[in-house]
Amino acid sequence: QVQLVESGGGLVQAGGSLRLSCAASGRSFSSYGMGWFRQAPGRDREFVSAISRFGGSTSYADSVKGRFAISRDNAKATVYLQMNNLKPEDTAVYYCAATLRRAYDTTNNGREYDAWGQGTQVTVSS
Repeated sequence: QVQLVESGGGLVQAGGSLRLSCAASGRSFSSYGMGWFRQAPGRDREFVSAISRFGGSTSYADSVKGRFAISRDNAKATVYLQMNNLKPEDTAVYYCAATLRRAYDTTNNGREYDAWGQGTQVTVSS
């Protein structure tokens, strides 16, 4: 089982940028498809972005398309989420997740992910 640790969250003004990182340890990182999800207070967890095991496929929620970019470095066992033009509605705890069963494509279904990180807080002020 892979272990995941997110970092890079913080407080930023609207229009600013942050880059989240998710470092993996344990089983071979390149075996996993990776995803980012977020959960705002009082709201359900929602899909943000996903990337296949070798990075050939990516997907995004409509709300972040054109502003966020997911990438991965298998040599460093790390997945990234570059977030640009941040908006107050992006405020949430961001979680990375790993999936073995959907490693070759992407999925926005949280139930298909096998491991989750502890989350990192992103707060965007207006």
